[in-house]
Amino acid sequence: MFKLLPRDESGVQVVEYALVIAVISILLIVTLRPLVMDNGIGDLVDLVRTCLGSANCG
Repeated sequence: MFKLLPRDESGVQVVEYALVIAVISILLIVTLRPLVMDNGIGDLVDLVRTCLGSANCG
């Protein structure tokens, strides 16, 4: 009886890709949140600006 059922598995790949994208998005949010909340991005930009503008970097 089960051999007669059609095997349409094309939607399975879409669901797998959606799950992978969701997991990667959650990991990025968790990883980058401290930078955004503690103004770490501004500090990083200031450090890069200082390093590019002068010889003193650190």
